[in-house]
Amino acid sequence: MSDSILEQIQIDMTAAMKARDADTLSTLRMLKSALMEAKTKKPKDASLGRDEEIEVLQRYAKKRRETIEELRKAGRADLVAREEQEIAVTARYLPAAMSEGDLRILVAEAIARLGAAGPRDTGKVIGDVLGKVKGSADGATVSKLVREALTG
Repeated sequence: MSDSILEQIQIDMTAAMKARDADTLSTLRMLKSALMEAKTKKPKDASLGRDEEIEVLQRYAKKRRETIEELRKAGRADLVAREEQEIAVTARYLPAAMSEGDLRILVAEAIARLGAAGPRDTGKVIGDVLGKVKGSADGATVSKLVREALTG
C-alpha cells in the first residue's frame, strides 16, 4: 500500500475501471471526493496526513452506518446492501478494528491511570482511549464501553 490513502484510492480506481466494477468505482470516487474536500480546507500546498485521511474515511463510514439505520427504520432493506457495500470498500483503507475485549482492557487501564471514579469522568476517559486507538475503534463503541465501566 502506498503512503497516502488518497494515492492508493487513485490506483484502486484505475483497477476498478479496468475491471468494470461500477459499484466499487462509485464508492472510490466518493471517498476521493471526501478526501479532496478535506484537503481544500487546509492551507495552500498542505497535504492531509495519514491520521487526517483516516478521520475523513471514518466519518464517511459513520454516515453510511447512520444511513443504514434510517433505511431500516423506513423499511427500505433494498437500499441497505448498497450502503453496506460502501462501508466494506471504505474499510479497506482503515486500520483493522480493535476487538471489544482489547478495548475493554484499554478502558480499564485508562480509568486506573486517570483515577476516574464515576460518570463525571466519562469525557476524560473517552478522550484518553480515543487518543490511543487512533482510528481502530469508533467513538460510539468507546463511549459505550466507558459508560458501562464507570456506571456499573
